[in-house]
Amino acid sequence: MGDIAKATGKTVRAIHHYEEVGLLRPHARSKGRYRLYDHAALTRVRWIGKLHDLGLSLSQIQQIVSTWEASSSAPGAMSRIRDVYQQKLEEVRGQIAHLEALEHELVASLAYLDTCETCDPAELVAACTNCNLHDKNQAEPELVAGIRGGNGHCRQGSNHR
Repeated sequence: MGDIAKATGKTVRAIHHYEEVGLLRPHARSKGRYRLYDHAALTRVRWIGKLHDLGLSLSQIQQIVSTWEASSSAPGAMSRIRDVYQQKLEEVRGQIAHLEALEHELVASLAYLDTCETCDPAELVAACTNCNLHDKNQAEPELVAGIRGGNGHCRQGSNHR
């Protein structure tokens, strides 16, 4: 059990728990009654890890395995798995879009803050509300504006109040 734990980055306790809940079965036992796992078990543990990474709970993974094992046909089983994966793909794409928006906000904030390095070092933080280094027609990125509640500048054509 320790070998499969090391190979997958899981704890021995996690491997044992997977066995307890029916997600993993040793292929044999040694003379000393130690559990022996084959390559398929290694693949299964990695699969469980990937499903965890996708946000599935152990009970949801158990349901997938139960559905798979209870299916009367391969196409039916694959169709159910495909449905789960399709839903997860849509969720992951939504998360990626959200992270890309955050990345854009960080890039804009860093570009904005880079101009602050040209400010006179003697300036007080309070002077930032009347900064002349930035375009008054362009709103501060929210990650900058939120520090002090913004400077009230808006992009042309927007109606933020």
